[in-house]
Amino acid sequence: MKTIELSHGGGGVQMNRLIRDLFFHHFGNEILLRGEDAAVLAMAGPLAFTTDGFTVSPLRFPGGDIGKLAIAGTVNDLAMMGARPEYLACSFIIEEGFALDELAQIVRSMADELAVSGARIVCGDTKVVPRGAADGLFITTSGVGSVRCPGISAGAVQAGDAILVSRDVGRHGACILMARDGLQLGSDLKSDCATLWPLVEALLAEGIVPHALRDATRGGLSAVLNEWATGSQVGLALAEAAIPVSDPVRGLCELYGFEPFDLANEGTLILAVSAEQAPAAEAVLLRFNAQAACIGEAVADHPGKVVLTSPWGSRRYLELPAGELLPRIC
Repeated sequence: MKTIELSHGGGGVQMNRLIRDLFFHHFGNEILLRGEDAAVLAMAGPLAFTTDGFTVSPLRFPGGDIGKLAIAGTVNDLAMMGARPEYLACSFIIEEGFALDELAQIVRSMADELAVSGARIVCGDTKVVPRGAADGLFITTSGVGSVRCPGISAGAVQAGDAILVSRDVGRHGACILMARDGLQLGSDLKSDCATLWPLVEALLAEGIVPHALRDATRGGLSAVLNEWATGSQVGLALAEAAIPVSDPVRGLCELYGFEPFDLANEGTLILAVSAEQAPAAEAVLLRFNAQAACIGEAVADHPGKVVLTSPWGSRRYLELPAGELLPRIC
């Protein structure tokens, strides 16, 4: 068989073969291979738990695919709470007729991304739906991690904190837009899709104590900073010139009338840390990406608002994105 058939979700021979020859082959570990209805885990101390669904279109894009995105996205949600990613659950909803070779490529991509953090898929589920009932493939993942740095929260930003970004912003949203619309703008723009745990682990190893961490996904930088300003009741003052934006992303935004700070990222973190620890934190970020930067600070003025100062000295509010900017980006 070269494509997924309804029998692959029927609980019989074909489903058993798919699970063992594909999923167990790439995700195999002593917990998953037991084949139980639920994974029994041994963990101690505070835990972080998250879940997410992935419906990105197209399934493959420059810099990644739905499989890499599913693993990185779930692992990153744990990492943003200062938690080491350990165990994941994964559910596949596959449309009848989906190519087995394409599914295998996506599963291999997931296995490669798991290796970055050391997390393991320990349980899962597979469903096959008739043609037309889904758009190829949807993936749902859940993750559990052990908290290494408690207290990280959107409500913990303090006046005087420095705000840092780990790299240039807006890449994933711009990349998906280009891939979906078949745009050829003469650039090699790729999504920033990546696992962020190694970066967070490096920050913690240097004694950095983040007040807030966030992977700037849907809604981009704008959404994260507005959530922090509201949740912590502080103002955020940003220097627009300090926020790194690549030329391809900036050009695409000018073409479509988008705000680059609203576009999604899938491997870019925003960090709030005390002013005293900001230089050390920035040094760690720069080891991972040369475009990391300190972009502003938390202030006591205008609580709940994000104020952006232009290179010419004018100021404006950076608002939450309105409406659906770009559906199915993750």
